[in-house]
Amino acid sequence: MAATARTGRAGRPTLAVVGATGAVGTVMLQILSQHADIWGDIRLIASPRSAGRKLAVRGEETEVVALTEEAFDGVDVAMFDVPDEVAARWAPVAAARGVVVVDNSGAFRMDPEVPLVVPEVNAHAARIRPRGILSTPNCTTLSVIVVLGALHAEYGLRELVVSAFQAVSGAGRDGVDTLRRQLSLVAGTELGTRPGDLRRAVGDDTGPFPEPVVLNVVPWAGTAREDGWSSEEMKVRDESRKILGLPRLPVAVTCVRVPVVTAHSATVHARFEGEVTVDKAREILATAPGVVLFDDPAAGEFPTPADVVGTDPTWVGRVRRALDDPTALEFFVCGDNLRKGAALNTAQIAELVAAEFP
Repeated sequence: MAATARTGRAGRPTLAVVGATGAVGTVMLQILSQHADIWGDIRLIASPRSAGRKLAVRGEETEVVALTEEAFDGVDVAMFDVPDEVAARWAPVAAARGVVVVDNSGAFRMDPEVPLVVPEVNAHAARIRPRGILSTPNCTTLSVIVVLGALHAEYGLRELVVSAFQAVSGAGRDGVDTLRRQLSLVAGTELGTRPGDLRRAVGDDTGPFPEPVVLNVVPWAGTAREDGWSSEEMKVRDESRKILGLPRLPVAVTCVRVPVVTAHSATVHARFEGEVTVDKAREILATAPGVVLFDDPAAGEFPTPADVVGTDPTWVGRVRRALDDPTALEFFVCGDNLRKGAALNTAQIAELVAAEFP
């Protein structure tokens, strides 16, 4: 049965954006202004220190209110763009007040009672939400899963190997600020001829990264897990399995931090149940929702972060069959980690819920 909006313009559902003043929240407000106007009132919620600020949404100045239980009164759908610990505390509070929560944090992704949703891949999952909460995957998973979902639907995915090249904005504003500071520290210096040159130039200013990220690549992202894996790598494995409904899918992932401000990239080796052809794969990807096929290497056409930043789709190129395995494809993907990788997917899930209202 369709839900009924409790408040809002012309009976449309009321939306709350929790974490409206953060990096992802800022992108979210841009997306809300760009998408079809399906919402009634839009309420902006943030920490008490941000209360009273005014932000533009849909061309109107809207005052930010503090995160409290009462802030959810009359709200139908709430998008959470906040740290894990904040979501873990407040999402159940909102859900208990009848709000459908769409959470962008990692707090509920692997909860068996919380669907992990990518609308292009498993939109049906959003309709059954026993805790009143829906979750969106990690930005690295979202960089590859829309492409994988389209190919899996045709071929049946059997094995996955990913090398992910993560932009510094994946570590938040501190990551971006660190890269910019390091750029100023190395400008005009001669580096790259002796061990330790870069570390000496940057000093201890590595920010959220274990090594300098400027003029460098750092083969680590996240926190340590068992057997040498990182939390970011385990997210890609666990989340891909859950979204695709393949709980035993063999997955190997290496995450590398690169000196790019925004847009994650990845090389993907995907093995399927039967033989694949490049022509058919390109045909699938050319028509897949949320995917841009940009694939003519001879003409210098393949996706890079510079092409993709600020855009919504996942871009894919370098599509080719594995040299020694007719059941495997190799390809390269790029996606804006602040748009589809965070804010956009959250907004798309919320729009699925909004469609349930008459």
